[in-house]
Amino acid sequence: MNIKSRLLANAVTRNLGSVFPGFFGSGYAGTKHDHNKDFGYPERLTFEHMYTMYSRNGLASGVINGTASKTWEEYPYLLESEEQHDETKTERDVREAFDRLRLWQQLQEADRRSLVGRYAAVIIRYADNKAFNQPVDRVAGLDAVVEIIPAWEKQITVSQWDTDTASETYGQPLMFQFNESAVPDQREQPRNFMVHPDRVIIWSRDGTVHGRPLLESCYNALIDIEKIRGAGGEGFWRNSRSPVVLQTSPDIDAQSIAQSMGVEIADVQEKMSKQVQDWASGFDKLLMLQGMEANSIQSDLPSPEHFYWSAINEVTACSSMPVKILIGNQTGERASTEDAQAWAQHCMSRRTGTVKPCIMSGLVERFVRFGVLPERDWYLSWTDLTEASMSEKIDRAGKMADVNQKHSDSGEWVFTPDEIREAIGYEPLTDADRYREEQPDDEEFDAL
Repeated sequence: MNIKSRLLANAVTRNLGSVFPGFFGSGYAGTKHDHNKDFGYPERLTFEHMYTMYSRNGLASGVINGTASKTWEEYPYLLESEEQHDETKTERDVREAFDRLRLWQQLQEADRRSLVGRYAAVIIRYADNKAFNQPVDRVAGLDAVVEIIPAWEKQITVSQWDTDTASETYGQPLMFQFNESAVPDQREQPRNFMVHPDRVIIWSRDGTVHGRPLLESCYNALIDIEKIRGAGGEGFWRNSRSPVVLQTSPDIDAQSIAQSMGVEIADVQEKMSKQVQDWASGFDKLLMLQGMEANSIQSDLPSPEHFYWSAINEVTACSSMPVKILIGNQTGERASTEDAQAWAQHCMSRRTGTVKPCIMSGLVERFVRFGVLPERDWYLSWTDLTEASMSEKIDRAGKMADVNQKHSDSGEWVFTPDEIREAIGYEPLTDADRYREEQPDDEEFDAL
């Protein structure tokens, strides 16, 4: 192609681009469609989109609530050390204070809200006789914490940033604005105040307000699900109440119809519409057709399963939640068990990467710094979501014993008794328990 031809082609391309915006692709090079406009998707997602989807769509609610519930399947304990030991007085005081504050439940709620938006927050109310917009000084013990307030992204926003490049907190929030009424709830007197960062813990994947909602990447699929579901319901309703079409005979003229109805010719259509409407609504048992023939319009509804499952698969892919976990088990037990294990591993990874850092780095370290907790090497004890159940452990121990039985002729054990006990989660027997001669009495036997 010579220079003149290339210049002409470039000019044509520019003209087409100005006449047909998006023809040469605004989001994807070489395409001629704006998919968001073509398919009715929002151009830019906001918190309102995510919150409404979570509130009104059962699948979105299932993904959010299911993820939070599995992550917080059991509540943790705060211990003074990692080594196994009996509960100390300090640990008991901490447990009772946290129970009184419903601290773990409030943190779980903040975690759930963080999945809907880019982040959530936990506001800590201290009994320090200071306003929320003031920094926190040293306080006296566990009783100094009065309330734990979980907040949606929309309820707490950054009102002032640290723009001083020489500051230790450069690029971080200097002040937050809390507006409880920004998200509809049942409170009659919603709170509204400025709050200092000392009193706020941002709950997100990276600990900042710049996270991403869990459902962002599958939001379009959730829109498709609502379209399919709504179209199916509307189509069924319209078919069950199909419109009536009136067809006149060739020998009937408009004047005779008007005379039989006692109206002017111009009012015939309105009069007939009223009659059909009253008949369809059940007010009239008889429909006078005046020589007309009434027919109903029926349409065949396509089966939506293929399109519906395609969208559901995208939702489960973006959330890492297996289909059988989201909507229930529909096949064999083996597939369900494998899905449950994969889901437990995913939520365990999320607990380790997101929830624990928020608790230990955000909450515990701050409580130690402000004097709520004494200085210790605090350890968060939390059950392992991937740990086998007791029935699975006993089954495993039984199989180990069977292996030993099959190799009994060799005179060697494949698994020692201590290894079998460890598979169940028990400590090895001491010499006193292993070699005692007397038989346990009834009470001891029942305890075993």
